Amino acid sequence: MPTSKPPQSLFVWTWLPGDTTPVVAGRLIERSGRVDFVYGESYLRRDNAISLYRPELPLGPGLIAPLPGLDLAGSIRDGSPDAWGRRVIDSRLGVGDLDLTELSYLIASGSNRFGALDFQTSPTRYVPRDETATLDELHEAAIMVEEGRALPQPLAEALIRGTSIGGARPKALLADGDGTQWIAKFSSSSDTHFSVPNAEGATMILARHAGIDVCDVRVTSSLGREVLLVRRFDRTASGGRIHAVSALTMSGESEMGARYVTYPQILNVLTRLSGSRMPVGPALFRRIVFNVAVSNSDDHARNHAALWDGEHLRLSPAYDLCPGPRSGQTAEQAMAFGRSGIRTSTFHAAISVAAEYGLSTSDARSVVDDVVSAITDHYAEAADQARLSEADRTAMLGRQFLNPGVWHGLPTTFALPASTAASPSPDQGSGEGD
Repeated sequence: MPTSKPPQSLFVWTWLPGDTTPVVAGRLIERSGRVDFVYGESYLRRDNAISLYRPELPLGPGLIAPLPGLDLAGSIRDGSPDAWGRRVIDSRLGVGDLDLTELSYLIASGSNRFGALDFQTSPTRYVPRDETATLDELHEAAIMVEEGRALPQPLAEALIRGTSIGGARPKALLADGDGTQWIAKFSSSSDTHFSVPNAEGATMILARHAGIDVCDVRVTSSLGREVLLVRRFDRTASGGRIHAVSALTMSGESEMGARYVTYPQILNVLTRLSGSRMPVGPALFRRIVFNVAVSNSDDHARNHAALWDGEHLRLSPAYDLCPGPRSGQTAEQAMAFGRSGIRTSTFHAAISVAAEYGLSTSDARSVVDDVVSAITDHYAEAADQARLSEADRTAMLGRQFLNPGVWHGLPTTFALPASTAASPSPDQGSGEGD
């Protein structure tokens, strides 16, 4: 059990656009399980002050309660550890997740978190909670947590400080010698179908070929295992931080309500708060088609984000695209992509709602062609770059990548690239799982 009393309040520090040092923005105050927020008077007097996220924390004086159904503002919760980070903190402190409050997790986790916020006990002195460690050291610590072994103090501190990024899989934060920041994604004991770091790396590379804005990735090795490095999109080359919010925050839903979030909800918010004349619908639609094509059915609301400049939202680069284990030809996406609730993982289903994303049927089919061609033309290249094993690359093509089920429902006249000729044509098969 923790030896100290859980904090009742914390100060929120933020990096303003263009700055490389943080300033105090306001204070979190817990009352009966609910955490309110108030902007600091000094922050409100700043000429360059921005709202942390206007839809829920508009810039101005007075106490701001979370939106209905939330215990903590989503834009604040985005900076808190998720499943993996909480597991590390619980392991280090010897507690269960019911023993720590949300503020406890905020102050126990590292300062190098998602977006441009951090949390401190002082309103006047900023002390980053960061520890440095090598990739191998962080990897070793992650393995020990997975195996339930006690961590030596230095490794425990380094791993805790590097797990303020969300997600359920083992990961840590790493910086290059030139200051470039990466998220290191490790393999897990639950990876029984294929090597996830390599498969995700190949998928991210293919996404770029398919015309999707994605984070840079590279695959390396540590302790004899493969590791995927994903470059962070919320950091600047000069050392600044970029405000960002998850799609879950954009939806206004709680963690419990995440399963109800849909792509059209995200589209509505991005369209309403976009400062660009360029419509976001086509870019979002292309990501849906790509997720279908690569069996990424884990496309839930925390795997999408947008950048916030104080006034407008912009869809962030894709950062979590990984095939899931697939045994048959039927599947569903985690989020519905049609306003009617449709989420069936087929190109036909995606094309049927193209108008909701500002695309004609013909344009939508062209997107499908682009995505399919990118995968078939660059699969070997992406597999090489991501160091995908021969066994995995052979097994995954036609199962995870371009599973025959993705074509169910399309008319037989739909042209498929010659390199997919081995796959059943759209009129073959009943669409039922194996």
